[in-house]
Amino acid sequence: MPVVINTNFAATTAANNLAASNDSLQKSLNRLSSGSKIVTPADDAGGLAVSMKLSAAAKRSGAAAINIGNTVSMLQTQDGVLKVTGDVLQRMSELSTLYQDPTKNSTDKSNYDAEFVQLQKQLASLSTEKFNGTALFGSTEIVVPVSEDGKGTVTLTAKNLSSTDATVGLGALADSAGAGSLSSIGTVDAITQALQNVATMRANNGAEQSRLGFAGDVLTTNKANLEAANSRIIDVDVAEESTQLARWNVLVQSGTAMLSQANQSAQTALKLLQ
Repeated sequence: MPVVINTNFAATTAANNLAASNDSLQKSLNRLSSGSKIVTPADDAGGLAVSMKLSAAAKRSGAAAINIGNTVSMLQTQDGVLKVTGDVLQRMSELSTLYQDPTKNSTDKSNYDAEFVQLQKQLASLSTEKFNGTALFGSTEIVVPVSEDGKGTVTLTAKNLSSTDATVGLGALADSAGAGSLSSIGTVDAITQALQNVATMRANNGAEQSRLGFAGDVLTTNKANLEAANSRIIDVDVAEESTQLARWNVLVQSGTAMLSQANQSAQTALKLLQ
């Protein structure tokens, strides 16, 4: 190999190797300090794109699970009102039977009527109950998204306590003015039908709570799996990266030493000139 002064190939090669090792060392430091394998898009452009989509899907799954939980709370509140409605109807049924007692005089029956009228008003009041400003009862179904993409839904049946159709709501029993009376009801048939309607509403309510509970379980599981998949793409393996850090650290130190030696090799030419 010729001895030259203008070009120090060994020093150039050592400098290039040192620069590459130092760049890899900085990347390892960045990954370990951030906990992420993808610090910049250049580290893994395709992986970053997939990671962003998985992360967004996981967040949507969490949000959908929260929405389901809120809906279940609304259904629980609704069922609480329906339970009270059933209790009121049972008392009305009891009053209707007592009213038919032939030993009661007109004053006694008027007293039963007074309570019956108040219970009618209470039924009308219960039918207007709300949850966070949303009506618990009405003629419109409620659609609840139960998937992260919003395509999977659960439809909650309409529960209309104030319907005048005796086979659907409370018929003529719920009256905010309390215009009805035990004598106008006549028999317990209307009350029995109203009780059946409320029982059906509670059964539907329970079925909907059960289904939403399972839907929430699916979202929770999916969210965990999405986060795990995203972790495999973006999270750094600390054990592996620590090994790489040690490697690059040694190469940087050795490269620095060798560059120093390469820079001194040109001095050999000076000895030939002495």
